[in-house]
Amino acid sequence: MIVGETALEQLESLIPEDTSQIALVTQKGIEAPINTRIASTTHFIPDGEEAKSLSVVEELCSNFAREGLTRRDLVVGVGGGVVTDVAGFAAAIYHRGIRVIHIPTTLLGQIDAAIGGKTGVNLDEGKNLVGAFWQPSAVICDTNLLSSLPPREFRSGMGELAKYHFLGGEQLDALPLDERIAACVQIKADVVAADEREGAGRALLNYGHTLAHALEIEGKFDLRHGEAVAIGIEYASLVAYQLGRIDESRLAEHQRVLEVYGLPRHLPEGCDVDRIIELFSRDKKAINGLTFVLDGPDGLEVVANVPEKVLREALTRM
Repeated sequence: MIVGETALEQLESLIPEDTSQIALVTQKGIEAPINTRIASTTHFIPDGEEAKSLSVVEELCSNFAREGLTRRDLVVGVGGGVVTDVAGFAAAIYHRGIRVIHIPTTLLGQIDAAIGGKTGVNLDEGKNLVGAFWQPSAVICDTNLLSSLPPREFRSGMGELAKYHFLGGEQLDALPLDERIAACVQIKADVVAADEREGAGRALLNYGHTLAHALEIEGKFDLRHGEAVAIGIEYASLVAYQLGRIDESRLAEHQRVLEVYGLPRHLPEGCDVDRIIELFSRDKKAINGLTFVLDGPDGLEVVANVPEKVLREALTRM
């Protein structure tokens, strides 16, 4: 893992010596100064969440096969979370696993999506329901790549960054950007090292994501992922407060963090509470009833069988 303003300069030194071919996976319009002589082939996937589909992964793997990629070769994913999810999943299943390096070009990708080896795509029934755990050979977080991000895309990354305040990063807002990114990467790396396969420990990284994923699946709201996560964090804090797990000062701290980063805190207009509750039941954590990551006296933990009445009341308050 390399983080810094000129991290991209280290790419060539991270390519394994026995690599014969390099397949670059990216999207059109992504501005990352990758030396084109490094890549043997370049594969462009669609923009947006529609790229996270089995058909896109199948096409990538077919292209890899036609080009003769072997287990000695390398996939390099350059882009945001969609690219690293798709490129990582394709690398995980092609030949039952070939090496991959991620170069995240968004704040969300640098602090979250590219870290930890979770890869996957969506189904019509929900987000990230098909995937694999596949650790990258390296992740390069070049902070210079963030300077060209549109303001809203940058703010979306702050939605993921906000959750790290409640995972041991209480002073993140006092750090300069490069140190914030490095701190988030370290927090996530520590969590993943202790629980690579997403047991109760790694599930804490999904703080705010249960409502966020429901809003994204609904699909009719103009929300970036990080914006949806921010709303989900506000919601989870309300649920925890109504259950008596946190007090008013801790509830106010959630609100403060979201406001510091200029993030949304309220449900978008037109939310159907019944539909949202239905989508909660499809969440990957929902093994023992409606399950959420909630704050509490000892920090975040996975809480099963959260009463539906409490969830509905909190949605109403949003």
